[in-house]
Amino acid sequence: MMKSFVRSAAVMALLGAIAACSMFGDKTPAPTSGTIEENVATVTAKVTAVDYDSRLVTIMTNEGESITFKAGPEVKNLAQVDPGDVIRAQYYESVVYELKKPGEAVPGVQVAQEGAAAPQGAKPGMGAARVVKVTATVRSVDMKAPSVTLLSSDGQVTTLPVRDANRLKAVKVGDLVEFTYTEAMALTVEELQD
Repeated sequence: MMKSFVRSAAVMALLGAIAACSMFGDKTPAPTSGTIEENVATVTAKVTAVDYDSRLVTIMTNEGESITFKAGPEVKNLAQVDPGDVIRAQYYESVVYELKKPGEAVPGVQVAQEGAAAPQGAKPGMGAARVVKVTATVRSVDMKAPSVTLLSSDGQVTTLPVRDANRLKAVKVGDLVEFTYTEAMALTVEELQD
């Protein structure tokens, strides 16, 4: 039951994100793959205080805002964090698509996640990534709108707008469109360099 809910939520969130990006955005003629959306962000903050007993860490953002938070038990190397250290968070996300012919893929949803933490005794750090692949069958193509209507493996029908009708020239009813949503985050603590 929970697995089914997670799969449905992932499909709905991904299809919503794709619709918001207006699928197949640039003007090159009829490609069979491409990037719909890509975002990269980096945020840094300086550690101003650490209370090791209560696990409270105070940081100062680049905008001058002071924030205090409690480091949870997943932060294994808190003793390695000192005032003056820099916390750097990097975030990446993308949505790409690939057109496939019948037999080259199977409609459905695949979710993969990975995570890693810094070794014991090192400055705290972590990395995590999640990839959601949704493969749907092309149910119809409307060159005038322009749009494409997709049928998911669980019977959900979604019509997505397309910015450039030329992008639909290679798309046929029965083809499959595989959307891959990738999200990754890395968090590091570094000593302040003079």
